[in-house]
Amino acid sequence: APLDMRFDMESNFSAYDVVNTYSEDELVRIFSEYGEERFSKRIAKKIVEVRRSKPIRTTKELADIIIAATPRIKSNIHPATRVFQAIRIEVNNELGILENTFKTAVKHLNKGGKIAVITFHSLEDRITKNVFKELSRGCICPPHLPICVCNHKPEIKLCSKAIKPSKYEMDDNSRSKSAKLRVAEKL
Repeated sequence: APLDMRFDMESNFSAYDVVNTYSEDELVRIFSEYGEERFSKRIAKKIVEVRRSKPIRTTKELADIIIAATPRIKSNIHPATRVFQAIRIEVNNELGILENTFKTAVKHLNKGGKIAVITFHSLEDRITKNVFKELSRGCICPPHLPICVCNHKPEIKLCSKAIKPSKYEMDDNSRSKSAKLRVAEKL
């Protein structure tokens, strides 16, 4: 298939653009950050090397480049999975929209209303946890000030730590293993 990965087909930005225009350093960053790919540098270097002679146009071409750039390791996961995930996240700004979405949702809650977020990936969960932490914090003055001058008030309170699926649920639904539920209440 063509290198695309867009959720919004009216967008002009696709996986083709990421793979063929991003610098080696930018590719390393997204593969590491969004894909948690341990061979990010090797893969990015190989992509840049190949595209010097011709653009990378298909998912098969990209997968073959990734396979060639990584050592053979016995795994149930295809070597290209994490890189494709990273590119998809970048193309669709999947993580970038989360922070604003959570903040907007909290603004629309009535006092006592609750926001519940289920995440299925550590990157999503980290963003959720950090946004909830930020919104539940009171004073944001620099620590060296002797008294609070910002008068910043927390917007939410955390209802509990992250809730993970029970053993029964994981046995019944193996996809739930990575899920975490975080809940907060509007103050």
